[in-house]
Amino acid sequence: MPRLFVSVDLPDRLADEFAAVQDPLRDIESLRFTDPEQAHCTVKFLGDTDESRVGDVVEALESAVDSAAVDPFEVEVGSLGVFPSREYISVIWVGVREGHGADELTRLAEAVERETVDRGFDEADHEFTPHFTLARMDDARGKREVLDYLDGDPTVGRFEVDEIRLTESTLTEEGPEYETRALVSL
Repeated sequence: MPRLFVSVDLPDRLADEFAAVQDPLRDIESLRFTDPEQAHCTVKFLGDTDESRVGDVVEALESAVDSAAVDPFEVEVGSLGVFPSREYISVIWVGVREGHGADELTRLAEAVERETVDRGFDEADHEFTPHFTLARMDDARGKREVLDYLDGDPTVGRFEVDEIRLTESTLTEEGPEYETRALVSL
């Protein structure tokens, strides 16, 4: 069964800027970094999905785009955060700035959530926060440095969101490998 998620992908032209935002963290041993060329904002994680349901998922995404009534829009990727909290860090991320596409991306994610849940997929267990994962933190080594880093306000750049992507993720020892299963234009 394919492991699927819906995303907005960071364009390749911003991979170097994304890597530059990661650079100050490179010496922290407890971090596993996102490949800048695979950076994406997960709109909805679907998980293991029977192959026979892929067409239904694409229909759900098309319906979500229609109901969200979102035309292509520009986002600015910048600002920093962590999940689940500053006390216990498992993910370090760079977000979509408020007033620079965050509202449109959230509206789109809410529509995808509604349409996929209506078709029997599990409801998300957390509120949507538009972000791109910089790194995952395996243990507390380097926590102080990460907290200090969060005081910064880097900018990755701007790009136009004009599609959402249904992506298949295959987990390997070298990290995840992604394959686009469908693109749905806004």
